[in-house]
Amino acid sequence: MPARLTASELRTCLGDGPQTFAALLTGRSGIGALRHGEPSALNVTHGYHLDDGAARAFAASRWVADCARRAIATAGLDPRRRRMVALVGTGLRELAAVEAYATGGPAVPAHRLHFGDAVRAAVPGLSEVVTVSNACSAGGHALALAEDLLTLGDAEAVLVCGVDATTESMLAMIGRVVDRPTDAVRPFDADRQGVLLGDGAAAVVLVPDDDPRPALARIVATGLSCDAHHETAPSVSGIARAMRDALTRGGRNPSEVDLVVAHGTGTALNDPAECEAIRQVLVAGGADPLVTAVKGATGHTSGAAALVNLDVAQRCLAAGRVPPVVGLRRPLPEGTGLRFATTTTGYAPRLVQCDAFGFGGVNAVTLVEAP
Repeated sequence: MPARLTASELRTCLGDGPQTFAALLTGRSGIGALRHGEPSALNVTHGYHLDDGAARAFAASRWVADCARRAIATAGLDPRRRRMVALVGTGLRELAAVEAYATGGPAVPAHRLHFGDAVRAAVPGLSEVVTVSNACSAGGHALALAEDLLTLGDAEAVLVCGVDATTESMLAMIGRVVDRPTDAVRPFDADRQGVLLGDGAAAVVLVPDDDPRPALARIVATGLSCDAHHETAPSVSGIARAMRDALTRGGRNPSEVDLVVAHGTGTALNDPAECEAIRQVLVAGGADPLVTAVKGATGHTSGAAALVNLDVAQRCLAAGRVPPVVGLRRPLPEGTGLRFATTTTGYAPRLVQCDAFGFGGVNAVTLVEAP
């Protein structure tokens, strides 16, 4: 069953939701010099950092708590008077706190690796807080679970969050798969060098489709697939299956999708695979969607990425403007025939597809439209 999006709050390297969208429209990137770890040892020299002036340990908890608090205030809901569940999607949980402990910091209680304490403190009265650690599509999987909870009547409203903070462990991993340090994320560019991490947190509030309160957008459906194709390499068929699942669940035709907010990691394998899946599912079904992506401006926010895309999608619906793919200068050959947004475009989409794909083939695709 569809759901209504009544609040959406962000924290990225570019600021909050309005600040992030405004920066995207001007083509501005939040990239800067790497602030954590030794660049020469990691083979990573840049990142998309969010700096709140406090310690890195438990930064993710602070950021997601802030977004959750603001989202509940915007939605005008009191969880003490309404049965409300919180779901937090993440790829790394509080790995930064564990790294700090490994270098002499305080011990980390196991329950602090999750976000129950932080979210409950920010939003008193929640029935339950569940952390979903599901790689780079965690926020999208949390959205799907939220839709199920509302459909089944197990919650009257759901707070869906996503968060990840840059960690040296993850930096070491991305540094090992490139010959030289990536200087910027360039989604769908023929000269893309690879991905870089971006700090990010997001929180949205979903209510049933028949709830009368004002809404920012309508979540039509979220489609999932878990193809287990490879530890890291994407599967075109697995991605396509998630796209088809969203369309089937939402009762929509592929030709209705007129904007894609793509996953767009700027990596050797993901971008061609995503292009081919869009071609097989949407273009073959009669669509000619405009395609944008945000990671060239925000970096890869991992567990928050799906909700960052959702926030951008609802702002595109409201503003009638679509930001360009920051960093895209020369489209990759596999993208031939697709309409990439290379400048800010005045455009009034009706149905937007938001993509989020993760290691191990955990894929989530959300369809969203105006309320």
